[in-house]
Amino acid sequence: QKVAGAGDKAFVEAIVVRQDDTAGIDVASVQAVDGASVIPGTLDLAPTRTFARAILGRVGDATAEAVEESEGKVVAGDTVGLSGLQRQYDVQLRGNPGITVSIVADGSAGEDTGEDTDLDGEPDPVENVTDVFTVDPVAGVPLATTLRTDMQVAAESVLAGVPSASAIVAIEPSTGNVLAAASGPGGDGTSTATTGKYAPGSTFKVASALAMLRTGLTPESVVSCTPTLSVDGREFQNVPGYPTSALGEVPFRTAFANSCNTAMISQRDAVTQQALHDAAADLGLGVESELGAPAFFGSVPASAEGTEHAASIIGQGKVEASPLGMATLAASVAHGARVSPVLVRPEVTAAADETPTPSSLTADEAATLLSLMRSVVTDGSAVALKTLPGDVAAKTGTAQYGDGSQAHAWMIAIQGDLAVAVFVETGDSGSGTAGPLMQAFLDAPNTGE
Repeated sequence: QKVAGAGDKAFVEAIVVRQDDTAGIDVASVQAVDGASVIPGTLDLAPTRTFARAILGRVGDATAEAVEESEGKVVAGDTVGLSGLQRQYDVQLRGNPGITVSIVADGSAGEDTGEDTDLDGEPDPVENVTDVFTVDPVAGVPLATTLRTDMQVAAESVLAGVPSASAIVAIEPSTGNVLAAASGPGGDGTSTATTGKYAPGSTFKVASALAMLRTGLTPESVVSCTPTLSVDGREFQNVPGYPTSALGEVPFRTAFANSCNTAMISQRDAVTQQALHDAAADLGLGVESELGAPAFFGSVPASAEGTEHAASIIGQGKVEASPLGMATLAASVAHGARVSPVLVRPEVTAAADETPTPSSLTADEAATLLSLMRSVVTDGSAVALKTLPGDVAAKTGTAQYGDGSQAHAWMIAIQGDLAVAVFVETGDSGSGTAGPLMQAFLDAPNTGE
């Protein structure tokens, strides 16, 4: 269609493909077409076609909207960022064009003959050009992100076959650097990893456990894990398949490792909703940071009663989080202090509008939480990670949504100086759906280094 519409003599660029990925095109057959050429060239390309696309965005011809918003700085035909970081930082990346104002004389000594072409129909040569004003072009400033190429590629590879929206976020606790923020193809191009809003389910029990520790509860305190628990007429149950060996009067460590809902909810009178909110904030959930990109950091209501308060304790009700938010929570446990995630290098991000409330998280509290999460791997719902190198710690999460027949599947994990959140919008359970994805990511070459 391009060729047919271009006329007899026009050169038309049909398609640009990677040398190692011709997208099903038989290059030899193209070369055999009369008038067709295959022209090699070089471009700055990401490692794969889909590499961090939801975050980095894309570049293309300026749209009418972009031209209007630029207030004259962009004109039709310009190349601009159309989405993601490319659009957010377009002014910085684009730079400023140069300009020259010149006075041009046509050689007729001021006489206007009305003739401006020679006998061949070509314009007369320009003479006596005087440049009277010049501004040199200014190159754009590159944007540096914290993403680690091998981790991002590994995360996207792990999610490639997941049909529903999904994400993997990996953070380096010691620095807060976001090393991977992958969104699966089921998200239709949205950044599920950074902007998704979902009930975190039992992964939130890390924050709930912190609030309970602050009431005097210890990992060895005995709690009651019953098959069901009624709160104001609503019956709460444990996840299907909950081990009967972990029912009854058990240590809090056992209840946490196996993710007993009823044991956690039984502490509702000792732990206020405000205490849950504060514990989550101390771990970075719901706290804005200078990420450098659009994100949802989480939301935990500061007030709730009855069944809503009970649901909050197990990460449901009105508690919401993104995979980035849950990876931040895990990173704070690993670091022993609240972590503020960073995706775009600090030197180019804008200053935060306000300073977040200081975290009250102590190193001892974090160490206890890490110990509880380690028990989830050694004796609980994430035992599949036990074969991975290092003392991996984790927490699974399953959150029913809709009519209750579907569930979000979560898992957060810590391996050395790496904190990871895995999320699948529609799955069976945290251990059954998110667990294998977490294992595959942590087991990928270089991710544990």
